[in-house]
Amino acid sequence: MQGELHKKYGLLTAITMVVGIVIGSGVFFKAEKVLNATGGDLPLGILAWVIGGLIMIICAYSFSLLASKYEKVNGIVDYADEALGNKYGYYVGWFMTIIYYPAITSVLAWVSARYTCVLFGFDIAGGEAMALAGFYLVLSYSINALSPVLAGKFQVTTTVIKLIPLLLMAVIGTVVGLKSGMIMENFTTVVEEVSASRALFTAVVATAFAYEGWIVATSINAELKDSKRNLPKALVLGSLIVVSVYILYYIGLAGGISNEVMMSGGETAAKMAFAKIFSSAGGTVLFVFVVISCLGTLNGLMLGCTRGMYSLAARNRGPASEIFNHVDKTTNMPNNSSVFGLLLCAFWLLYFYGANLTESWFGPVVFDSSELPIVTIYALYIPIFMMIIKKEKEFNPFNRYVMPILSILGCIFMMVAAVFAHGIAVAWYLLIFALVMIWGSFYGKGIK
Repeated sequence: MQGELHKKYGLLTAITMVVGIVIGSGVFFKAEKVLNATGGDLPLGILAWVIGGLIMIICAYSFSLLASKYEKVNGIVDYADEALGNKYGYYVGWFMTIIYYPAITSVLAWVSARYTCVLFGFDIAGGEAMALAGFYLVLSYSINALSPVLAGKFQVTTTVIKLIPLLLMAVIGTVVGLKSGMIMENFTTVVEEVSASRALFTAVVATAFAYEGWIVATSINAELKDSKRNLPKALVLGSLIVVSVYILYYIGLAGGISNEVMMSGGETAAKMAFAKIFSSAGGTVLFVFVVISCLGTLNGLMLGCTRGMYSLAARNRGPASEIFNHVDKTTNMPNNSSVFGLLLCAFWLLYFYGANLTESWFGPVVFDSSELPIVTIYALYIPIFMMIIKKEKEFNPFNRYVMPILSILGCIFMMVAAVFAHGIAVAWYLLIFALVMIWGSFYGKGIK
């Protein structure tokens, strides 16, 4: 049957969704990449976290202004509709549905499996990891599709759990590191000399993955109670919490092991740091919390992924809108959209494995599906921010000009940084992006 999604989430769920989707994987997954990119230069790495965090907060603030005015089905698509018309909104929604949500969600399934494998000593690129990644995808899909209320409670619970290892490492790691002198040593020692500008660009793009996910919270604005008030609060407060926790955790991590060991430790480096600070047994327990936190992040992203085709169909856009517009009368979930979202996640997980974890199955067509889709969404934000300046005349000068301009500059910085960080891979990614957009154009011809 066709129907409308009910108001079932409150402010606490929205804040925990922003925090929960963002925190929980990237800070563990990308901390080592930031350190390697900067050659072990800890202050430069912290600067990268600060820049990435500021860009997120500024963009989240600008979107919170739109959230206070518009409430429909899927936040980012609604804002694109209002800013540049239905055609642009359709293409943004199509990109989010076919590339952004499933690509990022599939990587999160692998990251969850990766840290599970570290916990049990399995190969992070072997059959165990991919079997676990597939299982985690199906598990997250099932929780969201069968019981959205349970998914919301799981989101709140895992957000609390994931903050435990982060905050403990931030506080105790910093205290221990200051007492032992490890933090001072890491702050003053550079493992290898690198180009500061290129290193900073590469590191900031890596933090983009760690910070990404806040925009997914806008996908439930039609299911959020008093969303015009609660969604802006959730975006800004959630973003501030995330940035603070990340920077403090990164400093605390430096109190556990040296930069050189962290850089060479690979996927086990975080576990080594936890074991050094909290003992082997305590470190293992906290690392279990790390795995749970990754699963919480996966759950939040899957929530957005399952609503992708529905958000298009609810506007009578895209293929088979009469099928994807179906909302189950028992679970109040768009089941057909959810199944299609899971299928897309499986495809992108297959690509991620074949392109990044093995000798490439795809020849030269190899790119990082954990970072480049995120940079693309920043590029798509720019026209929306420009239209805030042009159309939102009732906003005060700070909201109408200062914040949108800063948001645009932040997005441009991300785009330039991606070119420096990924080189020719950007061209291959843009080719795939173009093909997906051309595919989408066949279903968007009648949209005005």
